[in-house]
Amino acid sequence: MAKILVIVDMQHDFIDGSLGSSDAQSILPAVASKIRQRVSDGWEVLITLDTHGKDYLTTQEGQKLPVPHCIKGSWGWELHPLVEEALKGVPFRTFEKPTFGSETLTAYLKETQPEAVEFIGLCTDICVVSNAIAAKMVLLDAQISVDASCCAGTSPASHQAALATMASCQISITQEVQS
Repeated sequence: MAKILVIVDMQHDFIDGSLGSSDAQSILPAVASKIRQRVSDGWEVLITLDTHGKDYLTTQEGQKLPVPHCIKGSWGWELHPLVEEALKGVPFRTFEKPTFGSETLTAYLKETQPEAVEFIGLCTDICVVSNAIAAKMVLLDAQISVDASCCAGTSPASHQAALATMASCQISITQEVQS
């Protein structure tokens, strides 16, 4: 059975763009190390990309968060270069998503039924929690985990609250120190 690493929304706009933060920037070395570690262990790699159109501000999300971000084809939509470098030569699947959770990622996980899925990325309290809980919903016997050292939330308090929520849903929270 397969083991899968899901890299959630490691895009410029969440790291050093319109919604970026020092917390998001600080996890980049750990994320790159985690990618290399899991690839060397033979894990499959999946990536989600928050993806919006130029009409973002007219959408429900855009009206609640009126900050244009991750507009498809823009610099902010692209993966951060440190993540791209860690992925160089690695086969991976990408799932564009117009909202917090990815239906196509969830469907893929349900179809493949991996034995383990680990989530890393941004933002812990929005897209990571949405996708991890969706995975738990369709993978009844798989080990679902989140490496907290490779995630950042919209604030430290929101990050911790999301980790607690996932733990209460029987998602394992790890805090691995990356080398």
